[in-house]
Amino acid sequence: MYSANHWGGSFEIATDGASEDDDSRNMDLDPGAVSARQHRHELDETQQGWLLGPPEAKKKNRHVDLGCVVVKRKVLWWAFWGLAAGFVIVGLPVIVSKSIPRRIPRPPPPDQYADALHKALLFFNAQKSGRLPRSNGIPWRGNSGLKDGSDAGDVKGGLVGGYYDAGDNIKFHFPMAFSMTLLSWSVVEYSAKYKAVGEYDHVRELIKWGTDYLLRTFNSSASTIGHVYAQVGAARINGSTPDDHYCWNRPEDMAYPRPSLSVSTAPDLGGEIAAALAAASIAFRDDNAYSKKLVHGAATMYEFATRGSASNQQATYSSHRPEIEPFYNSTSYWDEHVWSAAWMYYATGNNSYIAAAAAPGLAEHARAFDDILDLSVFSWDNKLPGAGLLLSRLRMFLNPGYPYEESLAGYHKAADLDMCRCFRRFAAFNFTRGGLALFNHGRGQPLQYAVANAFLAALYADYMEAVLVPGWNCGPNFMPADDLRAFARSQLDYILGDNPRKMSYVVGYGGRYPRHVHHRGSSTPHNRVRYSCTGGRRWRDTKKADPNVLTGAMVGGPDRHDRFNDSRMAFGQTEPTLVGNAGLVAALVAVTSSGRSVGVGAVDKNSMFSAVPPYFPATPPPPPTWKP
Repeated sequence: MYSANHWGGSFEIATDGASEDDDSRNMDLDPGAVSARQHRHELDETQQGWLLGPPEAKKKNRHVDLGCVVVKRKVLWWAFWGLAAGFVIVGLPVIVSKSIPRRIPRPPPPDQYADALHKALLFFNAQKSGRLPRSNGIPWRGNSGLKDGSDAGDVKGGLVGGYYDAGDNIKFHFPMAFSMTLLSWSVVEYSAKYKAVGEYDHVRELIKWGTDYLLRTFNSSASTIGHVYAQVGAARINGSTPDDHYCWNRPEDMAYPRPSLSVSTAPDLGGEIAAALAAASIAFRDDNAYSKKLVHGAATMYEFATRGSASNQQATYSSHRPEIEPFYNSTSYWDEHVWSAAWMYYATGNNSYIAAAAAPGLAEHARAFDDILDLSVFSWDNKLPGAGLLLSRLRMFLNPGYPYEESLAGYHKAADLDMCRCFRRFAAFNFTRGGLALFNHGRGQPLQYAVANAFLAALYADYMEAVLVPGWNCGPNFMPADDLRAFARSQLDYILGDNPRKMSYVVGYGGRYPRHVHHRGSSTPHNRVRYSCTGGRRWRDTKKADPNVLTGAMVGGPDRHDRFNDSRMAFGQTEPTLVGNAGLVAALVAVTSSGRSVGVGAVDKNSMFSAVPPYFPATPPPPPTWKP
């Protein structure tokens, strides 16, 4: 029997020669399409459109494969255009602004103290002796004193150069050396300020003019000396023979004898010259050859000054010297020994000097820790307050500890007390009604004492700022460091015109200043007329104003009642001095704010210690990184 065939057709397998592969391919095709092919019946385009509909559009790829992440194409485009817009808005202006050359920002205008400083330094140019450089800048001054030291046969080239001390033509080496020490100290502490006001090269040139001359006053190339020249020129009180006081002559017209005074014992003068050369060696540390020359000369002079003084009382350099005693008589030399030993230590780093400065016996001889009012006044004759502050700097900045701590702490305590005495509220010193501190009890030349101690006050405030100490104590009273700056400014403000007379005591500063200065060169016309010894007195006695303005000279100052007699005969009030102007320069650079706005700090912390070896071993470097 045969099974039923419901679809019709034969059960026979077709044997028309087609292979199995063809049959398998045909099985995957639409039977209708196969049938159409077999019957050669093709559909036209219209028919295909009826049956198939419109062709499906090929979809775009909406993602981008970035390798580590797949990102939408739209997001990628937004990011690209965002970066492009950011470059145009931000980057392009920055590039343009960077490419435009910028002007160097101008420093802020100088304050009144910087203005006064420019003038105060010019006074030293007017006081120069010797053959002047063309750049000296004082048109009414010329070469002078070219025969000075011709009677000093042991000095090569004589004693030409240096500075005239005041309104006369004597070269006093004791105050001259102190003036160079003060100027050098101010440069060591405030070199950045000097540079900011454009006076750095000028002040160093003035110091070198002085130290070059001091090196000529003794055999500075030797290691041991037996004498030093104390001054050139001389005068007798109420004398009647031609000398530097009896004659009223410009330095260029001097025709009277000018002796060179030599001394074989000078523990005070020698100490001050050593201090000046040592301090200058730090200020000239960038000039290695000159700095070494100064250090060698300082060491030679220090050995001369201190020779035998520890065991025997020596005579001062001015003792029984009528040419010196009435003018710059030294009352002691122990203060110069502390002062010079401190400077020698800073200049050399040799521990023998700090050991000498901190020796209890020296402090006892100098009465450094005694409560004596006048020993707290810094001056050409008393270096204790300056030495105390100089040694306090060592304790505040380096703190060497044993074996110097006890002595340094004593000097530090004395410095604190000296600062307390500056204030009117503690009634240590009298003040004028106008506010001038009478550190010399109302005697002549009050301003030179005011500026010297104003310098110490401002410097001590800067020391405290540098070590982040807010102040100190005066008994039960806490005193902010800014009070010291306020005191220093008050004294300088008084001198520059904030006083009852509303006049400046610095010649050439302000609209009203002294016009009859006790000064031979300033009062005598520069008219190529050579006036005789007594013929020049007509210019001393005239009521006319000075024909030559002695720019920057700080005169002696008013009396204790703020009164001032602008007369050449009132030399205690109208005569300027080297030490007065040195203190003025130091105080002005200490209080000026010029330079502070361009990153200048309170003081230069490190230059003072450039030769001092470290007290403690340096921190060892970290061990090398271990590598397998």
